[in-house]
Amino acid sequence: MGQSEEKSALRTRYRHERNERYMEHSFQFLATSPEISQAKIIASYMSYGDEPDTSSLNTALIKAGKILLLPRINGDQLDWVKWDGSKSSLVAKKKILEPAGDVFNDLATIDVVIVPALRIDRSGYRLGQGGGYYDRALPKLRAWSIGLIHPDEISSEDLPRQEWDQPLNAAATPDLVLRFRR
Repeated sequence: MGQSEEKSALRTRYRHERNERYMEHSFQFLATSPEISQAKIIASYMSYGDEPDTSSLNTALIKAGKILLLPRINGDQLDWVKWDGSKSSLVAKKKILEPAGDVFNDLATIDVVIVPALRIDRSGYRLGQGGGYYDRALPKLRAWSIGLIHPDEISSEDLPRQEWDQPLNAAATPDLVLRFRR
């Protein structure tokens, strides 16, 4: 089985496992982590389905005075748009809420990027949803990167990788932040 097929099979398996045991968790505590508390501009995302919930974290970041950016799909790339917390400025696109507004172009000023993942291994490599959006977006950012996962989604075995896969600086569960050596 090739890397792409192996990754596809793992996505199917991990989504099924996640659906079987999904529970609500809060990641609001991340707002007080050193990397995030010192950041001014943070790129996050709006969770959907069985992804770890980002709503309380995003709200806490805005209340803490952070500039919060959310992704908007543009072809095969992600654009980043400033979001003020207003639900009315979000538009549903293929089950995902995306912000309306002007594109934020000063990517070098983004301090932290928070990304979704199905699994993250102990080297910081993530298995995403399979679209490759974050693997294309992360190299354009100089930001500290962290993936949000449920408590049992840290993989002790290396996940299959391809040359475009981008390692993260950290992974977070509702209980801990695991920082990877870079």
